[in-house]
Amino acid sequence: MRIVFATNNAHKLQEIRQILGQDYEVLSLSDIGCHEDIPETSDTIEGNALQKAQYVFDHYHIPCFADDTGLEVDALGGEPGIYSARYAGEGHDSEANMRKLLAKLGENNNRKARFRTCIALLTIDDEGTLHQQLFEGIVNGNIIREKRGDTGFGYDPIFVPEGYQQTFAQMGPEEKNRISHRARAVAKLISHLKNT
Repeated sequence: MRIVFATNNAHKLQEIRQILGQDYEVLSLSDIGCHEDIPETSDTIEGNALQKAQYVFDHYHIPCFADDTGLEVDALGGEPGIYSARYAGEGHDSEANMRKLLAKLGENNNRKARFRTCIALLTIDDEGTLHQQLFEGIVNGNIIREKRGDTGFGYDPIFVPEGYQQTFAQMGPEEKNRISHRARAVAKLISHLKNT
C-alpha cells in the first residue's frame, strides 16, 4: 500500500519505515513533490497533526498520515509541548532546545515528563467518502540533568522512559522503536490499516 507520511524529517521517516515494514511504501513530502512549508497553527498536538494531513490530502489527493509530537514537562506546566521542535527559536536546534529546557528546570526535583505523539490519518473509501482517525502514543519518563547517549534525535539524550535506566539516545533504534511514543501511535495506526 502506498501512503504519504507528511514529513521531510529523515529521522522520523526512517523510524516509521522500520516500524511499518515491507507491507507499506511510505512516501515523504519530497517524494510527492510537496516542498511547501505546511502550516502548524493549532494550539494542540492533535490539531497540528490533522492540519498537516488535511493540507497534503487537499493538495495531492493521496491517503496520508501526519504526526505531531510534543515533550510535556510537568514542572514547566506542559512546556515545551507544541513548541518542542522550536523551543529555543525557529532554527529547530535540538542542542539549543535541550539547553533551554535544562536551564528552565534548573534544580527542580520534579523531573516528570512525557512524550506524546498524535497521528492523524486521512483516507478515502470506494464511495469517495473521506475518513479521518486519530491515534495517540504516550511514553512517561523523567528528564535527567545532563545529556547521555548519541543516537536518536530531539530531546532523546535527556529523556529516560519509565522502567528504564537508559535515555532514548542510549538505546539502539530497535529498542527505542519498540517502546517509543511514536511506535505506540504507529502500532494503533497499523492495526487500523490492517483491519480496514
